[in-house]
Amino acid sequence: MTHGARRMTYLGCAAAALAGALGAAPPSQAAADRDDRVHVVRPGESIQQAVDAARPGDTVVLLPGVYRESVLINKSHLMLRGVDGEAVLAPPVTRAENACGQTGDGICVTAGPGGPVTDVHLRSLTVEGFRRNGVWASGTEGLTVRHVTARHNGQWGIGLEKSVHSLLHDDTATENGDAGIFLANAVTEEGGALDTRGTLIVENRLGGNRIGLTARRVRNLLIAHNNVVGNCAGIFVVGDEGRPKAGALTVRDNDVSRNNKHCPATKRLPFLQGSGVVLTGTEDALVQHNLVRDNVGDSPLSGGVVLFPSFVKSTNDRNLIRDNVALRNAPADLINQDPAGQGNVFVRNTCRTSKPVGLCR
Repeated sequence: MTHGARRMTYLGCAAAALAGALGAAPPSQAAADRDDRVHVVRPGESIQQAVDAARPGDTVVLLPGVYRESVLINKSHLMLRGVDGEAVLAPPVTRAENACGQTGDGICVTAGPGGPVTDVHLRSLTVEGFRRNGVWASGTEGLTVRHVTARHNGQWGIGLEKSVHSLLHDDTATENGDAGIFLANAVTEEGGALDTRGTLIVENRLGGNRIGLTARRVRNLLIAHNNVVGNCAGIFVVGDEGRPKAGALTVRDNDVSRNNKHCPATKRLPFLQGSGVVLTGTEDALVQHNLVRDNVGDSPLSGGVVLFPSFVKSTNDRNLIRDNVALRNAPADLINQDPAGQGNVFVRNTCRTSKPVGLCR
C-alpha cells in the first residue's frame, strides 16, 4: 500500500464528528449496513488514489487546500466533494499521471466500455487553471455538478457531451477561454441533436468567458435562473442540418446583461461582442421571462434576443419568444435575421427596438 493510500481515512465513529462540517447528517444504520464509506483526503495526498479505492456509494471528501492533480472518475455511484468550497484543484507541477491530466482537464467523468457512468456527484470544489477544461464529462447519466467554481481554464469551465439527465446547479464559471458551461451531443462527431432527458442548468453564475453558456445540438433541457453577465456573448443555442434538430428546450428567467467583451473571430464564429440570447438552427424553443439588457456590439450576432440562420443554412423554426424584458441592446432588442425560418413568434416582449420593425408589440 502506498503512503498516500495509508493516509486515506476510513470514517467509522468519526463520521458523526465530520457530519456537521459536510452539511450532512450522521450515517444511518441502513447506510452502515450498505458499507458506504467516506474517504478523507488532505492537501498533499492523492485524490486519485481515494477515487480508485472507492466503492459504489462512497464519498471522497477533500479538506480545504490546493491539490495539484487531475482526477479521473470512470465508476458509478460516487461523490467527490470539498468542505466549504475551499478545496482547489490546479494543474500538476510534474507530468500528469492519468488520461484526464494528459488531455489538460481538471476533473473527468467518463464512460468506459461497460456503458455510461451513472450517479456521480461533484460538489463544493474549485477547478482552476487547466489547459483545456475545468470539469469534463462524457457518457454520463445523472451527473450532478453543484456549487463548483471553474475559472481560468483554457477552453470550457464545465463541459458535457453524450450525457443525459444532468444537473448543473449553483455553479460559478468565470474567465474561461470559451464557454463557462458547454453542453453538446458530441464534440468531435456530427449527428442529430441529443435528447438530454431533462437536463437542468439552473442558478449558475457565468461571467468573463467568451460565451456564458453554449447548448449545441441538444434537445429537452431547461436553462433557467442563471446570471449571465460580462461575457462576449451570453447564451447560444446552436443547431445545424442534422436530424433531429436542436431545440425543444426552454430558456427562461435568466439575467443576460452587459455581455460586451470583445472576442476575436474563430474558424467557427465571427468576432463576438454584445450578444444576449442567440438561437441558430433551432426549432421549438421557448425563450421566456428573461431580462436581456445592455448587450451592445456590431458583430453579426449582436443584439438582445437574436434569431440567426446557422452557418450551414439551417433555419430557425417554430420558436416562441415571449414575455421577455429586452432593453438598451444594440443594434436592437429583438432581431430576426432568419426570414426563411417558419413559424417563429415574438409576443408580449417589453422592448423598444427591433429588426425588422414591429417585433416589439
